[in-house]
Amino acid sequence: MTSIPEALLWCLSAGTAAAVVLAALSIRARGQRAGLRSRLSAAEERNSATLHSNTELSARLRATEAEIRHLSGTRLPDLTLALAHPHVPVPGLLDARFAGTETDQALNAVLEQVSDAITKERARVDAAAQSTLRGATTTIQALLYQLQSALQEMQHRYDDPNVAQDLLNADFLNEQALRRIQATGVVCGAWPGLTREDSYLAELVVGATSRLRGYERVQVSNQLRDPVAVVARAVEPVAIVVTELLANALHHSHRELPVTITLQQGNRGASVIVDDYGVGMHDDEIKAAMELLSGDEDLLLTQLGDPPRSGFASAGQLVRQYGFGVHVEPSPYGGVRAVVYLPGDPLLTVLDESAQPMSVMAPLPHRSAVPDRSSSVLPTGSATPPPAAAQPAPAAQPAPSYEAPAQQADGELPRRRRRKPVSELDESAPRTEPSPPRSPEETGSRWAALQRGTETGRAAAQSEPPRSPEGNAQ
Repeated sequence: MTSIPEALLWCLSAGTAAAVVLAALSIRARGQRAGLRSRLSAAEERNSATLHSNTELSARLRATEAEIRHLSGTRLPDLTLALAHPHVPVPGLLDARFAGTETDQALNAVLEQVSDAITKERARVDAAAQSTLRGATTTIQALLYQLQSALQEMQHRYDDPNVAQDLLNADFLNEQALRRIQATGVVCGAWPGLTREDSYLAELVVGATSRLRGYERVQVSNQLRDPVAVVARAVEPVAIVVTELLANALHHSHRELPVTITLQQGNRGASVIVDDYGVGMHDDEIKAAMELLSGDEDLLLTQLGDPPRSGFASAGQLVRQYGFGVHVEPSPYGGVRAVVYLPGDPLLTVLDESAQPMSVMAPLPHRSAVPDRSSSVLPTGSATPPPAAAQPAPAAQPAPSYEAPAQQADGELPRRRRRKPVSELDESAPRTEPSPPRSPEETGSRWAALQRGTETGRAAAQSEPPRSPEGNAQ
């Protein structure tokens, strides 16, 4: 048997060991390569995620910058405009992804702070403007009242009809200026500036009508059952409100169309109903008018337009202060109907017509022979005189006229008694139709003659030579 040399065995052993070592090293290397590849893949994924996150952050940063530019360039200017004009919309977020996020909350906080700051500053500036206007209107109003008194004294002093007519025209123009100044002052928180005594509601309406251009178009129908009067503290405020409603009716209707006023008496008060045949108002205009007339909110001068329209705003201020109501709605005649409701308690009273007769310029009431006063809740201003037999009242007339003596039934208040002028009496041929209404010129002429006669009578009572009646207009 051939033996293997020992050296060869050692070589074989060494080669086997080396092969085992190499195999182990190869396996280890493959494992290390696999680990390296895994770590490299993870690193690549992390790098990709980092790049993606950086891309998202960059896009979000650009979107945030766009939102800030949108806030400063669009939302804030529109917000300042919407504070003055509520119908202007304020845009929302430019990117809907920010809705409900901290960015959205921060931007809304900026809007709220800017809105509060602008609102407070507007209120401060408007209060300063109102204070300035209030002082100016009070002074101008006092001067206009002095001018009115001076014009009235001149009407008594001069007997020339031409001079009297010029003075009446000047007085009427002064009345127009006084009405505008008065309304502006009331809007700014001023007192109406005039104190009156308890006045018949019909007289009050006629006085309000006389303050306006186009007064000859106004037709007043008195449907009151009782001699209803407005208490002294509310006479001028109610006159201002009725004047402004009439001014709106006259302005928005054709100069040849009438404006009707109806005085109605209810269970708990009285109403002045103004109807015109004009262009009417849209629903949004009526809504805006009712907001002004309610007087529920404090108004800024900048909310009244340019130039400011202070008519309804002044009426709303007085409605809130004195506790009566005004309602505006479409008229059945196609125009606008305005209703002024005066509660009997505490704004109305009933006067004694025998002690305080109604003016001849006021429209006569449309009363039945025996009015039903069982539901009347108006406070009584004087005691009721002894009753007498009732007789029918004359037919209803929309224009001022004279009324034959009327008596009252049991428990009734005295009715107005008027005598017809001597020139209108005709015993042989009693008139069956009412006389036509006088023109404004004739009414003014007769009123001037009455004033001159009163002045002459006072002078005679004081043992002074009476003034010459030459030139009196008849």
